[in-house]
Amino acid sequence: MRTSELDFDLPPERIATTAAEPRDSARLMAIHRDSGKVEHRRVRDLPKLGVFQPGDLMVVNQTRVLRAYLTGTRDATGGKVSGLFVCAHDETTWEVMLESKGKLQPGEAIDLHPVPRKGDETVAQLTLTESLGRGAWRVQVSSDQTTDPPTLLERVGSTPLPPYIRKARKAREQPEFTGNDFERYNTVFSDTQQAGSVAAPTAGLHFTPELLASLDAMGVHRAAVTLHVGLGTFLPVHTESLEDHPIHREWIDVAGETLDALRAVRERGRDILAVGTTSVRTLESLPDSFEGVNQHTGETELFITPDRVADGSFTYRYTDRLLTNFHLPQSTLLALVAALPGVGVDRLLGWYREAIREEYRFYSFGDAMLIL
Repeated sequence: MRTSELDFDLPPERIATTAAEPRDSARLMAIHRDSGKVEHRRVRDLPKLGVFQPGDLMVVNQTRVLRAYLTGTRDATGGKVSGLFVCAHDETTWEVMLESKGKLQPGEAIDLHPVPRKGDETVAQLTLTESLGRGAWRVQVSSDQTTDPPTLLERVGSTPLPPYIRKARKAREQPEFTGNDFERYNTVFSDTQQAGSVAAPTAGLHFTPELLASLDAMGVHRAAVTLHVGLGTFLPVHTESLEDHPIHREWIDVAGETLDALRAVRERGRDILAVGTTSVRTLESLPDSFEGVNQHTGETELFITPDRVADGSFTYRYTDRLLTNFHLPQSTLLALVAALPGVGVDRLLGWYREAIREEYRFYSFGDAMLIL
């Protein structure tokens, strides 16, 4: 399909720059695919919608976002550098995205300072070893203490808010970062042992312990998967044809208890609600059968598009319902949602136009859509 088919116009004021407070006060556009009925509710109304039955299963992504946003100075000139930790090939070899006014060169060093910064103190240094193109670099990391990525990033990194949030905040003369960004950019069920994302699984941001307890009391089961969200998740597609887009890889991990829960919900004949497109990507990367399998882990490069559903090369198997945020135009996430049975591009963009008219808040800190 043509990427332009996934385009839509969004007024800048509809981009959310802060998360709803409390989390479950975010608005919820509940869509009944069979009837076409659309309800305008709040996320906290999930238990009251009358759509969940005891024995249904809700699948969440328990990944934790790293303090992956980096600011530093060029050791030789003192010039400012900003960037993003992408991944670690090993403890001292990282891949990062970097921006600076002057052209960066292989062999030069970038000093990283503590956050909040304390004068000229340097606690780590990145030595640029190889340009990977488009601002990406392979670097060697040295530090006065540990170079373990999550530990070091706690000292030198900030919340990796998407650039459009920081840009919108600047346009509205708001601070680029706030003191509670890191807490609000992680879900309440994120696991500190599963730190590895450079962006949030945003649909999960709407849940509170109280809302989870209400769903538990209804008999809605819950299982966790891990997908470490990478840079490519939210990037717009720049190829004319959607299928020509080089899909990104992301690390997934599905533990044995979650595989057991998936088997059990199918035996019960109940529905699976995927919380977020990252949960969908993880679930649909599983094999058709995992009998005798105690864990599924590795990289996924699954690319879900409407055309793949239409030609039969992909079929949704573990996603009956979806809770998701409103996504960027011409993005792979928009394509994934459009590919759901009974949705399609035209219908999805019609719902988006209604959401804009109803003044829903869009993107990472925005409101949610429930597709039933």
